[in-house]
Amino acid sequence: MQGYAHSYNLGDEQLISPAPRVTGRPRSAAADAAILAATRAALVELGWSGLTLGDVATRAGVAKTTLYRRWAGKHELVVDAVAELFDALRLPDRGSLAADIEGVVLQFAAILARPEARCGLMGAVAESARDDALRARIRASIVDPQKRLVVEGRARAEVRGELPPEEDPRTAARTVDLVFDMVAGAVVHRLLVSSEPVDAAWVGSLTRVLLAGLAGTAQNPAGSV
Repeated sequence: MQGYAHSYNLGDEQLISPAPRVTGRPRSAAADAAILAATRAALVELGWSGLTLGDVATRAGVAKTTLYRRWAGKHELVVDAVAELFDALRLPDRGSLAADIEGVVLQFAAILARPEARCGLMGAVAESARDDALRARIRASIVDPQKRLVVEGRARAEVRGELPPEEDPRTAARTVDLVFDMVAGAVVHRLLVSSEPVDAAWVGSLTRVLLAGLAGTAQNPAGSV
């Protein structure tokens, strides 16, 4: 049984979400789902510091060894449990690039406002400050897969004629990174650092700033990042 990686083509660069590595007995999708759901429930009730693999195993109705066969430890388990929430993000087709952006940003904010997402992500990020492998896992499991939304939004806007095609694949890849960092960084800071609401008015302002930047880049490609 093999896992399959998902790749998002950006010219000569790709965003790849790693395939799970499966060895020995085939993994049970039902057990995985129960474990990840139990992890999120434990985050809500116990918080990052109180969560233990033993408690998760009990909640999921599996042996503790089952968790260790799948995850090296608590940090990796929490990252995957949070990543599953963000994997549910979709880019709605609301008729314009501005409306599409507003729709997905509001979805992102709603997920991030959930206590299990907030607690799990902040705890993992704090631990990753001294753990390079954990930082890489956060990027591979949470950050890079969601850049598909930027790629999809850009492609849709080009079809509508709202943005010109990117001629240089490397510039296109850098633009994807920048747009994602601007949106994700702004929402995370607003919700988790400033503790301010991400409402329709704020999202509309963010979208206008973002579109102004994209329009300026399109008019002056030599100055693009």
